[in-house]
Amino acid sequence: MNELNQNLPAPPSSVEQKRGSTAVIDFTVENIQGIEPPTAVDRVEYKDSKEQGLYLRVTKNGVKTFTYVGRSKGAARAERKTLGKFPIVRPAEARRLARELSGHQASGDSVSAEGRARRKEMTLSDLWTQYHAYLCATKKKPSTAEMAWKIYIGPKFASRRLSDIQYSEVERWHRELPGVVMANRQAVIDAANAKRASKAAELAARRIVRKRGPLPSPTKKLEVKPLSEQVTGKTTANRCVEIMRAMYNFAIEPKRKLYSGMNPAAQHDAYQENERSRFIQEDELGGFFNALARIPSEGVRDAILTCLLAGARKTNIISMKWEDIHLGRGEWALPGEFQKNNQPYVVPLVEELAELLERRKIAHEEYLRLNPPKTAQEKLAATFVFPSSKSSTGHIVNMAKSWAQLNRVANLKDLRLHDLRRTMGSWQAKTGASLVVIGKSLNHKDPTATAIYARLDMDPVRDSMTTASSAMFEAAGIKPTAKVIQLPSAGRAIKSA
Repeated sequence: MNELNQNLPAPPSSVEQKRGSTAVIDFTVENIQGIEPPTAVDRVEYKDSKEQGLYLRVTKNGVKTFTYVGRSKGAARAERKTLGKFPIVRPAEARRLARELSGHQASGDSVSAEGRARRKEMTLSDLWTQYHAYLCATKKKPSTAEMAWKIYIGPKFASRRLSDIQYSEVERWHRELPGVVMANRQAVIDAANAKRASKAAELAARRIVRKRGPLPSPTKKLEVKPLSEQVTGKTTANRCVEIMRAMYNFAIEPKRKLYSGMNPAAQHDAYQENERSRFIQEDELGGFFNALARIPSEGVRDAILTCLLAGARKTNIISMKWEDIHLGRGEWALPGEFQKNNQPYVVPLVEELAELLERRKIAHEEYLRLNPPKTAQEKLAATFVFPSSKSSTGHIVNMAKSWAQLNRVANLKDLRLHDLRRTMGSWQAKTGASLVVIGKSLNHKDPTATAIYARLDMDPVRDSMTTASSAMFEAAGIKPTAKVIQLPSAGRAIKSA
């Protein structure tokens, strides 16, 4: 090593560094390894004897970095571009990169413009800020996207630049997401159980030392309901990738031009999802309406009934405005911007729903006559069919407690509020409506979204098969008597049609 160092030029002095003097050496692995860090200055620079424009910077900490310095054709200033650190980048690779950059400059291209553009490129967090503002401005139900970003997308990719995120990374993340989702949900359940157990232990201790007055009431539930076997985390994983894909598409749109690269969240194979087919069965309707009548809040009670009779989504129901209701025509008109598929939606008001809205309209006008709105919040609430003075939105937002009470009283298993929309479509299919009519009433843009209603109930299928089988026997000359089909005897041939 000492012999090698004797063959190397001495590092430039501090005076030479100030004057721009640079030592020239042959960039080989042995020569570069033999360069000692400077002591008098922060760094020194060596120039390659074989490749023009190739330099090696050596800091006092011993970090050795290849750089290229050159001037583009027609440019007034020279440009410097970092090629990489030694020994990760070897001399042969550094020379190859320097020749490529020299060729670009000979054509008049800037070698540092790409780096500047990349430094200005937005991160996924920057994109989320603009995309979320777009969702809020267009009322695209940002709650699902907010949840996905906060819990799953943001923690993984927020600080990454858009062009840095690769398809393979998103694919691996998507495949790992179901396990992450299940772990998160189990952690929430465990924390809730621990909190309930702690509260139960506290109450038990208080009951032991209590000397006068009533005893503290014991907790009714010590355990939170465990995860359902139907919960796999796959649906959440699919939604997260869809939201990330939508963010990139938002950035790529020509009218925005926020990003011009490929979409790393596109064309991923989604997990198979189980289509939900729950709706209120015939033997459950009586209990449902009895339990609905016991909900104390008239506004919530009417909103839930409207969800059933209108067949619309909950978000549309709770934000229903009087200006969109046309009782004379029996219609409720919704602009496309409020819809999941961006299509305008006109809901025909069935007789029972029209009577409900007429009753609320009369009560609403009487209330405004006696209590004219004064504040901005009161004026906002006055525009909604289901107003709420406690909500910043001006309308009812959360009906979870009332819905849980309804399910408990009616003894309904695994029935969600959105299933009321499915109930309307299912009973339409049950009573013989075509899929075209069902899709129109539920504002389905894709026919496949309506196809599920054709198989939710077996009665139409059974009726159709019964009709077909009867037609076959009649065509064969066999007439069914009562419920017994009279088949021909062994020696008698079947009549030809």
